[in-house]
Amino acid sequence: MPTTSVGFTKDTLKFLRALKRHNERDWFNAHKANYEAHVKAPMLAIIKRLATDFPQIAPDLVASPRSMYRIYRDTRFSPDKTPYKTHVSAAFSHQRLLKNESAGLYFHLSPTELWIGGGLYAPQTPQLHRIREHIVANLQRFGSLAESPAVKRLGGVRGERLQRVPRGFPKDHKAADYLRLKQYLIGDQLDAEKALSPRFYDMLVRRFTTIAPFIHFLNAPLAAAAPFRH
Repeated sequence: MPTTSVGFTKDTLKFLRALKRHNERDWFNAHKANYEAHVKAPMLAIIKRLATDFPQIAPDLVASPRSMYRIYRDTRFSPDKTPYKTHVSAAFSHQRLLKNESAGLYFHLSPTELWIGGGLYAPQTPQLHRIREHIVANLQRFGSLAESPAVKRLGGVRGERLQRVPRGFPKDHKAADYLRLKQYLIGDQLDAEKALSPRFYDMLVRRFTTIAPFIHFLNAPLAAAAPFRH
């Protein structure tokens, strides 16, 4: 894929760092033009470029303006009442699944880190069961994805896990460690300054290309059980 200049700038990090110091509505409203120009606009440009590349690297996933998360925090049930997130982020989910029901690719940029990865963050019990059954039924394929050198270089598949193999699966199963997982995540944490590099987009696409087959594996049993959505 050709190199592209889409990406973030020093002004992106400058805004996010300032927002972390001044996480107040009056300050944000006074500086909203900077947010639109230096945070939202470059993120949407990245997403637009990903939309052209996803047919080659992740054809089941959707990149659209809705992939970008809102900067506004939901404070209704949180003791933290600061109104804004201090990072910019986007998630790319399966075309037939809602964002919170899909494994997907994801990245965020905060004042201190760039995180690029993907997976299934908070699956419900029925989703987990389908994925575990899918792993058992396709053990060789799963192993080739989860244990690939490229995935290992990103830290491997990880997430919160049960103390024991869940009921209904052999305790000594070859994939016991993976069956115990309550979430399936692969990701790479980098210095925030990496997002300012002219090579940022290519770096993002390389990591997404590595992770995408694993995301496709996780989504296969979920999409098969889902009603069709446009």
